[in-house]
Amino acid sequence: MTGPTVRFLGGVREIGGNKILVEDGPDRVLFDFGPSFSPRREEYYVDFLQPRSASPVEDLLEFDLLPRVEGLYSREALQGSSVPYRAPEVHAIFVSHAHMDHAGHLHLVDPEIPVYVGAGTRTLLETIQTSSPSMKYGEHPWKVFADRVPIRVGRIEVVPFPVDHSVPFAYGFLVRTSAGTIVYTGDFRQHGPRAADSRAFFEAAAAEEPEMLIIEGTRAGADRRKNFSEEGVRTAVDRVLDGCATVALACTYPRDVDRIRTLHAAAVEAGRTLLVSPRTAFLLASVAPHFPDGEVPVPGRSAGLGVYARKKRRLFRWEEPLLDGAQSAAEVRARERDYLLALDLMHFPEMIDLRPTKGSPFVHSMSEPFSEDDVDDRVMHNWLDHFGLRFHQMHASGHASGAELDAIVRRVRAAKVYPVHTEAPEAFRSEGVDVVLPELNATYPVA
Repeated sequence: MTGPTVRFLGGVREIGGNKILVEDGPDRVLFDFGPSFSPRREEYYVDFLQPRSASPVEDLLEFDLLPRVEGLYSREALQGSSVPYRAPEVHAIFVSHAHMDHAGHLHLVDPEIPVYVGAGTRTLLETIQTSSPSMKYGEHPWKVFADRVPIRVGRIEVVPFPVDHSVPFAYGFLVRTSAGTIVYTGDFRQHGPRAADSRAFFEAAAAEEPEMLIIEGTRAGADRRKNFSEEGVRTAVDRVLDGCATVALACTYPRDVDRIRTLHAAAVEAGRTLLVSPRTAFLLASVAPHFPDGEVPVPGRSAGLGVYARKKRRLFRWEEPLLDGAQSAAEVRARERDYLLALDLMHFPEMIDLRPTKGSPFVHSMSEPFSEDDVDDRVMHNWLDHFGLRFHQMHASGHASGAELDAIVRRVRAAKVYPVHTEAPEAFRSEGVDVVLPELNATYPVA
C-alpha cells in the first residue's frame, strides 16, 4: 500500500485501549498505548489472575490483548515471547492524557522510543507512579510538547490541542501527513470547565479540511444517564449539603481535579471542610503549579481542605508530610457536621470506624461504562445499605454525548470518519457522512 496509512491496533469496538499507528514512508508514529477496559480482558485475567511479570507481552499476546508489532516492545518485556526483539521501528509515541487506558502499557515499550506528552501530563504520570506503586510507565526519552506548537517526526507533523476531559491536561491532535490531515480526538467532552478548549480544537480541525477524523465514541448509542455539567454537579451537591446535620460522604475519581474543586467549593459554601485522602492531596499539590494561582486547592494552603488519616500499618515516604494535622475517624465522628469526606472506593472499610449517622448522604460522582477506580455496584450498595446511607448519583461525564458527537462529525466535515473507543460504532452512521467502521489490526489509506 502506497502513501500514508493508519492502522488500528486497539480501541476497536471497545472502551479504551486506543493504539493508533500512523505511517508515512519510513516514519511511524503511535498515538496512545494503554489497556482496554473491555470485558474481553476479564475473560482471561481478573483479580489476582494476571499476566506473569516475567513474560508480560507473551501472556497478553496469547489472547490478542496486545498488538503483535515488531520494533515496539522492550527487550525485557519480550522475554519468553514469540515476537523477536528488534531495534525500535516506531519513532514516537504521543499520549493524549494520563488515564490508564491510554498510557498504562507504556512500561512495555522499548526505552529508546521517545514519548511525547504535555507538561501537566508528565507531572501527573510522575505523581501517579510515585503514589501508586503498582503503576509503572517505564523509562523513556520523555519529550514535553507545548499547546498548539507543531512537532515534526520525519514526514509527519503533529499539533497538540488541549481539550476538556475528566482528567486535566488532555489533548487532541492534528496529524499532518503527505496525503492530508488526520484528526485524532483522544477523549474529550464539551460540558466541563475547559469546554472552550474542545470547541477551539474542533474549529481548528474543520479548518484543516481533514481526510480522516478518528473520534472517540464512549457515549455513542443508547445512553440513559443524565448529562450533568460540572456546574450541575455543584448545584446538586449544594442541595444535598443544605440543611444536612451529619457527615456527608462522596466518592469520585481521585484524579478528577475538576470534581475535587467542585466538592471543595460546595463544602466551603456549606461551612464544611472537604477531607481527601493523602494520595489525592499529593496529586493536588503536584498539579497545582500548572494552573493559575489558587485555582486548585491544596491542603495546608487552602481554607476548607484537609486530609483524612485512614488506618494504615505502614506509611509511604511521600505520605508522611501530608499527615501533619490530618483528621482521624474519631475526630470526624465527633464533629460530623463539619466535614464532607471524599472517601476513595478502596477505603470503604473506614466506615467501620467512622460509623456515620444513619441517613447520612453518600454522593457517588462516577458512572462511566468503565473505570480504573470503581467498585462493583452490588458491593458498593451492600456497604451503603449496611450503614444506612442515602445514595445520590451525580456525575458529569468525561465524554461527549451522542448528540454532541453527531454535531462534531458534521462540523469537522472530514472525508472519512473512524469511530474508536466505543462499543457502538454503528451509532455514527448518518446521512452525508462517510463512516468507516475500523477493523482491529486493519490498515487504511489516509487518502
